[in-house]
Amino acid sequence: MLTQQKRWFSFVESTLFCYLCALFVSNNNFVVKTMNNIFKTLALLFVVGMMVVGCEKPQQNQCGAAASDSCALGIAYINTDSLLLTYKLAQKLQEQIMAKEEAARADFNQKARTFQQDANEFQRKVQNNAFLSLDRAQKEQERLQKAEQDLQELNNRLSQELMNEQAKLSVQLHDTLQAFLKEYAVGRYQLIISNNMGDNVLYSAPGVDITNEVVEILNARYKE
Repeated sequence: MLTQQKRWFSFVESTLFCYLCALFVSNNNFVVKTMNNIFKTLALLFVVGMMVVGCEKPQQNQCGAAASDSCALGIAYINTDSLLLTYKLAQKLQEQIMAKEEAARADFNQKARTFQQDANEFQRKVQNNAFLSLDRAQKEQERLQKAEQDLQELNNRLSQELMNEQAKLSVQLHDTLQAFLKEYAVGRYQLIISNNMGDNVLYSAPGVDITNEVVEILNARYKE
């Protein structure tokens, strides 16, 4: 009986450790991974999407006599990290992702707390030899093992749902920007480049950065 109790006690320790690991992974998946992925995905979409503008059929130049350097050259770039922080639609989509993340984390944490309480109670009974029979103790052990597995599956499912939602919102933002840039570039630019955290542009003449102008127009058009 003492050997069995030691085994149960070891199981409780490992179960609680797995719970803490699952909770840590869950929090990182829902906060860090989700927000990093949405910025990385949007930045990649911008690189592809904005450069597509340069592949359109050349239009008659409508820059005018007082054209900026970027318009005269037919080339410009947008700082996508700045655009994502200041464009109202991007802000709204990021808020939606965060709200879903918070709801998912609350759901997971509630179930994790219940599991922890049950595991603590199991540990207390083992230490006090409170189980009436070995069969009852084994059944409770099996139930806790199943609960641990369910927690891990819940973590994976919620994380996948958030990634799917992130992908959907990223496409929505990309399509909106792509449609705007195709209209905006007519008669002005043959190529609009995405510059993310200064990775793609080492030097540019004054006026080639059109980020502020684009954000201003987008926000003026944006409707809640």
